[in-house]
Amino acid sequence: MTHRCSAELGQDEGVSSAAAWPDLAEILDTAHVVALPLATRFRGIDVREALLFEGPEGWAEFSPFTEYDDAEASSWLAAAIEDSRMPRPAARREVIGVNATVPAVAAASVPSVLARFDGCRTAKVKVAEPGQVLADDVARVRAVREAMGPEGRIRVDANGAWNVDEAEHAVHALAEFDLEYVEQPCASVEELAELRRRVKYMGIPIAADESVRKAADPLAVARAGAADLLVIKAQPLGGVRRALEIVQEAGLPAIVSSALDTSVGLSMGVALAAALPELDYDCGLGTASLFTSDVVDPPLTPRTGLLTVGRVTPDPALLAEHAASVARRQWWLDRVRRCYAVLRG
Repeated sequence: MTHRCSAELGQDEGVSSAAAWPDLAEILDTAHVVALPLATRFRGIDVREALLFEGPEGWAEFSPFTEYDDAEASSWLAAAIEDSRMPRPAARREVIGVNATVPAVAAASVPSVLARFDGCRTAKVKVAEPGQVLADDVARVRAVREAMGPEGRIRVDANGAWNVDEAEHAVHALAEFDLEYVEQPCASVEELAELRRRVKYMGIPIAADESVRKAADPLAVARAGAADLLVIKAQPLGGVRRALEIVQEAGLPAIVSSALDTSVGLSMGVALAAALPELDYDCGLGTASLFTSDVVDPPLTPRTGLLTVGRVTPDPALLAEHAASVARRQWWLDRVRRCYAVLRG
């Protein structure tokens, strides 16, 4: 991934390089590390950790998942630095439609999950969970369709867990539920291209997520004709501006999604969605509803299926209430130091 380092940060919107690039101490001095509990286990975790810090433009979030190495995580730090020190791009819309997110829960739990997402007309359903089988996915998606009715929109996300044959079989098994699209059904660009060729006659689009945000070349999926849509995330792609550039260069419709951010990070994703020239799909930015608590009061959760564009400020009491342990705080501070060194190097 190409990082936006000091010179690049300094060239946008008249902000000088010296003003745009902070000393490491400026980040660490305002840093808060929080641990937010999830209502339902998601992505293999029950608690989401994040480091938040404040800059001249407001609060920003650095929260790469713990298994990511420093090279990959440094893109997330570049995004946070940009967001804390530079004005966000001009918004083209004031509110963003968002989807509900349904973890890989049992079908019986689907109604209670959907109830956390006020007014959402679209649901993204996690499938291909390790330890589960296709029948579990079918039952979950069927429960979502029954809960949302025929007007609801359903998309599924496999996080690259299927091979091409498995994905083709799954698409056929789930097609009866009128899928809006299938997100990252296979891991590689070559597999996505092959699957797209096989199922194109069905009229179910293929969306790429990991093939964009985790790739050395985020445009490879577009060049290969491997996807109909891009799922983009502000933190992993190095910030709002870089994500906008990728969408422009790829020439494909985009959906903005979260990386299970706190409300601080979600507000950056909302800013990205607001700045896109075209936005024809509900975005995966309602994931604060998966937490039992957040750092912002009220949290950035959907109301009538919408999020309002704008920055948010953490509540000091909530920062204190959800402060991570001393050991975890030190782990995150050390990680910032290493990622900062990667960017500066």
